Amino acid sequence: MTTPHTASPLSPVGAHVPVSGGIATRGLAYAAAVRAETIQVFVSNPRSWSRGPGNPAEDAALRENSALPLFIHAPYLINLGTPYQETATRSAASLEHALLRGEEIQAGGVVVHTGSAVRDGRREGLRRMRERLLAVLERLSPSSPPVLLEPMAGQGGALCATVDDVAEYLDMLEWHPKLRVCLDTAHSFAAGHDISTAPGMRAMLDRFGETVGADRLELVHANDSKAQCASNKDLHQNIGAGRIGAAPFAELFRHPVSSGVPVIVETPGPETPHAADVNTLRRLRTLGHTASRERGSAGWSAAPSPQAPATAAEPVGAPAR
Repeated sequence: MTTPHTASPLSPVGAHVPVSGGIATRGLAYAAAVRAETIQVFVSNPRSWSRGPGNPAEDAALRENSALPLFIHAPYLINLGTPYQETATRSAASLEHALLRGEEIQAGGVVVHTGSAVRDGRREGLRRMRERLLAVLERLSPSSPPVLLEPMAGQGGALCATVDDVAEYLDMLEWHPKLRVCLDTAHSFAAGHDISTAPGMRAMLDRFGETVGADRLELVHANDSKAQCASNKDLHQNIGAGRIGAAPFAELFRHPVSSGVPVIVETPGPETPHAADVNTLRRLRTLGHTASRERGSAGWSAAPSPQAPATAAEPVGAPAR
């Protein structure tokens, strides 16, 4: 049976932080201003294929001066399911660069979108993705951070959007031990999971535990949605200002699948609305943790996460770089 997240009883809540001016100098100052307990950063321009080196002094300052759980978001252009070889080559190189930078700054994971078939149908896109991503994974060093697969909103021939899609995607990749998952609530809502009520959020997390396994969930992007459920539109909104509403987010902090998992907001900024979203989620965390102690987790169980075999379009409201 999958082990729920119990080592850390409270999920740290934080934000994607800007790094223009220094990944430590600007990023940590922004984190302090919004009271972030965990952060996510870009390590290259998310809208280009550029792969510049990091600043050793800033990297060192980040490692030495921050105990915050840290994650990297890889560039939005990456698509390992593409039928175009040049895009595929650039995608693999861009992901490998993000993973190398993740190793250098001791990130807990590198988030990457699960991609699109573009043409030829989903099955062919999944086949291409499998070949390319497994090759990247097999080249990783033991100290490399895991790849955090982020399902999309279901738009444009998406290879992975719903929770059931995640299980199929991981199955195509032989449940590689370096793979984990980053769930984005706005994406899940747009893909058809109606999480606008606490029972709806609970049902989605139940399904994740049953089909994927709690031990594969490494990060949650907590974003409200401007778009309707099942719209396949990736439109982030501030917590409580969208169609999901604030209250269902409390379930993230009490459900056995997601309790203890870091939560990052990628909502429209800048600093003031981000601070408000972090504060809202911290209050919901208190409510969720209290309710969890009262309700307990009786009656919930999760299927085992399959083990690896022995042989082994940019969202509206995306954070500023």
